[in-house]
Amino acid sequence: MRCQPRYDGPVYIWLKNKQHCLLCDEAADGATPLCMPCETDLPWLGDHCQTCALPLPAAGLTCGQCLKQPPAFEQVITPWTYSFPIDSLITRFKHNAKWPFGHLLAELLAQALHHRYEEDLPRPALLVPVPLATRRLRQRGFNQAAMLARWLSASLDIPCDERLVSRTHDTDAQQDLNAQARKKNLRNAFALAPDASIKGRHLALVDDVLTTGATAQALARLLMDAGAARVDVYCLARTPKPGDGN
Repeated sequence: MRCQPRYDGPVYIWLKNKQHCLLCDEAADGATPLCMPCETDLPWLGDHCQTCALPLPAAGLTCGQCLKQPPAFEQVITPWTYSFPIDSLITRFKHNAKWPFGHLLAELLAQALHHRYEEDLPRPALLVPVPLATRRLRQRGFNQAAMLARWLSASLDIPCDERLVSRTHDTDAQQDLNAQARKKNLRNAFALAPDASIKGRHLALVDDVLTTGATAQALARLLMDAGAARVDVYCLARTPKPGDGN
């Protein structure tokens, strides 16, 4: 039985002359179902850590944690902070199977990545979605990271490999744990496919939200130890540091 949905048709009918904003239901201005006022009001990520994208008070800085313990991944690329309405859209996509919201966010992330590629960001050779625990995959019916990676793959023309890494055992939900417990929870949680060939390759992990970075770190370390040349992280949103008021 396949838990992961395979839907080859459009998740949303992208008609330029009949688009309505998914947030306010007003007429949309462009090819995506989002009007300009709502797009402007999204919680766009401002100044942030150059490595992990943690929101910071000034540009061009690296956070203390990344300076003290540099992560295995090179850079986190994300457009937004995890606050309203992005948090609500991700929750509805992830927990209520509202795929149009996920598709919309993936399209906007792809636009942001296209812009970064035109500036100075190296393009990866492969997109790798964060695998979901088997028990949670059965409960949810789909892996939101895999769906995001597929949509990004189509928009960016970068191949996606959903089988390169897997979870070797079911772990507790990360959102229920503190930073230290998250790291312990992920110890030996992932494994490479037996036929994985990643030596010298630039890879990009794909996920919905980055909080402490424990999952990204565990996967990036696994890939780098296996010979990857570079690992980046692409996600929809970055949570602020606890106590920062968001």
